Amino acid sequence: MKKIDKVYEVLTQLEEKFNRGISAYEISEVLKADRSNVSRYLNALYGKKRIDKIEGRPVLYTSTKRGKVSQTTGSIENNLDKIILQQQSLLIPIQQAKAAILYPPRGLHTLILGETGVGKSMFAEIMYEFAFESKVIEKEASFIRFNCADYADNPQLVMAQIFGVKKGAYTGADKDRDGLLKKANGGMLFLDEVHRLSPQGQEMLFTYIDTGVFRALGETEKAIAVDVQIIAATTEDPQSYLLNTFTRRIPMVITLPPLRKKSLGERYYLIEYFIKKESKRIGKSIYVNKNSLISLLLYHCPNNIGQLGSDIQLTCAKAFVNYKSRKEDYILITQSDLPQYVKKGMMRINELRVEIDQLLKTKGDVLRFNYREDAVPNIINEPSHGGDFYDVIEKKLEDLKRSGIDAEEINQIINIDIESHFQKYLVNLHEDIGRPEISKVVDIEVLDTVKEILQLAQNKMNREYDPKIYYGLALHINCFIERVNKGLKIYHPKLNLIRVEYPDEFLVAMEAVKIIDKKFHIQTPLDEVGYLTLFFITNPLDFDGVEKLKVGILVIMHGNTTASSMVEVSNTLVGEQHAIALDMPLSINPLDMYELAKKQVMELDNGRGVLLLVDMGSLTNFGDMIYEETGIIVKTVDMVSTSIVIDACRKAVLGRGINEIYESLRGEGLTNSNFSKAVKMIKKIKKNIIITACFTGEGASERLKGLIEEKLTDCYNLEIIPLNMLDRKAFLASINEYKKNHKILAIISTIDIHMSDILFISAEEMIAGDGLKYLEEVVTDEENYIKIGKSLKSHLKEIDGEKVIDEIRDTITNIERTLNIKVKYEAIIGIILHISFLLDKLKSGGSQTDFNELASYKDQFNREMILIKNCFKTLEVNYGINIGEHELAHICKIVVSNNENETLYNDYN
Repeated sequence: MKKIDKVYEVLTQLEEKFNRGISAYEISEVLKADRSNVSRYLNALYGKKRIDKIEGRPVLYTSTKRGKVSQTTGSIENNLDKIILQQQSLLIPIQQAKAAILYPPRGLHTLILGETGVGKSMFAEIMYEFAFESKVIEKEASFIRFNCADYADNPQLVMAQIFGVKKGAYTGADKDRDGLLKKANGGMLFLDEVHRLSPQGQEMLFTYIDTGVFRALGETEKAIAVDVQIIAATTEDPQSYLLNTFTRRIPMVITLPPLRKKSLGERYYLIEYFIKKESKRIGKSIYVNKNSLISLLLYHCPNNIGQLGSDIQLTCAKAFVNYKSRKEDYILITQSDLPQYVKKGMMRINELRVEIDQLLKTKGDVLRFNYREDAVPNIINEPSHGGDFYDVIEKKLEDLKRSGIDAEEINQIINIDIESHFQKYLVNLHEDIGRPEISKVVDIEVLDTVKEILQLAQNKMNREYDPKIYYGLALHINCFIERVNKGLKIYHPKLNLIRVEYPDEFLVAMEAVKIIDKKFHIQTPLDEVGYLTLFFITNPLDFDGVEKLKVGILVIMHGNTTASSMVEVSNTLVGEQHAIALDMPLSINPLDMYELAKKQVMELDNGRGVLLLVDMGSLTNFGDMIYEETGIIVKTVDMVSTSIVIDACRKAVLGRGINEIYESLRGEGLTNSNFSKAVKMIKKIKKNIIITACFTGEGASERLKGLIEEKLTDCYNLEIIPLNMLDRKAFLASINEYKKNHKILAIISTIDIHMSDILFISAEEMIAGDGLKYLEEVVTDEENYIKIGKSLKSHLKEIDGEKVIDEIRDTITNIERTLNIKVKYEAIIGIILHISFLLDKLKSGGSQTDFNELASYKDQFNREMILIKNCFKTLEVNYGINIGEHELAHICKIVVSNNENETLYNDYN
């Protein structure tokens, strides 16, 4: 027998025995032959079409006589083969997955690539299921999932979670702790978003992959041996974000295709799966008219399978409402139940009519889906809403019916409740629903509490909230109180990310929880704080009650396509065509480019300003030039990268103000020249100003200015500025500009202008009341603070007394807002002096003063200490110091014991 025939014979024998594809290595072990020679014979057999090849690492081979099913390893008694029958685009990924699981002796470590929402996590779980179906692992073997992005801001904590930690490895490591790698022994460890793992973490991981052993964080001697298959996943290019030494040790790389790369047939089966899943949840068949199904098949779904599932669940929920409220005999999905952007899918019917007709030619005008019929195995990212979702809707429907509300109003109210469970659809709420209607669903006490919470949020965040947030928040809080009272668990999978991304809103949510717990006698879990935070990051309103438009984003870069490429990536990832690009070829005259930029800025501005993102050179001056020429607020960030453009665009789309976006980006894209300007700005002592305002900026405001100057002639460092307030948005923009370099003591106007952080005095009070007297007191206080600053200058060695006093006052104000207290006036000077000398001491390397019985005090005031610590972050960064727990306790005691508004805080004995 020829050697090539012997190789073929062994291949068929092994294939029959293991019922899967066979590698060249396995055949060489049986024949005791060189693997490269075996591989050469296998390729020759493949060329003669006697065998099939399954691409992957390693390549697997299967005999053609076993047919199509055999090519995918013969049997369809496992979930992976069932998936292939309806998802042909996953043929190669599944073949690779099988090879990774079955490769002796214990499988291959795997990296799964793909966009957000393609189903990487669930694909890893299916690999795990296939492993015990194939008896590679025991059924009791662990499958542990860990998202590296959850702790991305703390690389040390990520490594501690994965590898464990030895006592004393870092501050807070008070005992030995096992890591996930050890806990997964005998099973699999799935590391999602692995590109967020630090280089050191990647090195520790590939050391384990190479040797099978690892050491806990801080351990220098004892090595731990475990048998774990690593499955990692990332949305990023591994060559850009992972070490080469790491990627070389991952032998199997599987790429999952996005939804747009799937055929309409595959998308149909996914839609079928999701609808059947909802059918099972409801316990009834769900019917879909043909046009609605076509819309689902053809609409643009940028977030892939995960979004498709969420959109279908929302659609089914709305159809369920109609079914219950109208007492229909069946649940029918029509076009009216689809989100607006899904309906637009029908607009593509002409370009894909042939494919649609071929796919649906055997279907009627209405299609039936029932969960009892076989569906595609679960390989997708599912929305993690509670199993009692429909029960909640049904209960509320019955309550509303008993109260006599008509069917149309019931639908409106319940739709709000549905959309509060799907926060990304919050912007689709259009109905005007009054308090009487909503009170039929939510307790009056909850509504009053929500009103108090929103007022707190508006004061803290200096923004107005759309009325629809009131109803969504009321429904949400009502539901979560019910859930807590039933003892049901609340879990937020992205709690840490939300805390890091939205720290201000998170603190407001903590204050809101304090109010809720006190009023309803419950203990709200921390995960719920994450959900409440989401309500406070929605787009704010201008103070005149008009919904805020978005800050314009203009990207200008040298080169023919640089800006366009950055903007294309940014708009795609953000999901909105918001940023605009101007490419600047090297041949263009800078003056011509300036005129183009100015024209574009004028088109983009809607009263909220334009953020200019540039690379270098003359472009850095465009912003100031445009502002001087047009009066449009333009902020410039230079030396920007694609990530900065994405961040700016994302924040603009969320409705953040131009100053907030600019300040958050400035550290990322700051040139030396801008840095020098920034340093000068920091060192400059802010001048005190008073704004007088009327519709013209002349007449009344000038007379008010004269009145103030007449009475306050000897004031140091004070200027009175009259402003025109006919255009309120322009007026607000001017106020924000003055805030940057000045301290606005008061606004005096002919009409009410209430801003949370600036004193307002009406013209009537100034002329006929006590306004002037009150203003004199405010100005006198400011003069006193200036004198204190000058005095401190001679007593402080390391810091500037004149500069630090304003920073400390801002910190105290922040503490008052955060703790919802008012520090007694007579105590503020003492607190300022205490903090001034503390900063100077720490800056010069001095030691902190011990606080007696610190542990006991922390038990009582731990929350207050955490919040106060957060308020001191700016001072700590500016002066390069760290305020420890002992000093923090001293400050906390002084602050809370001098609260003039409440008696909640008692002196600690």
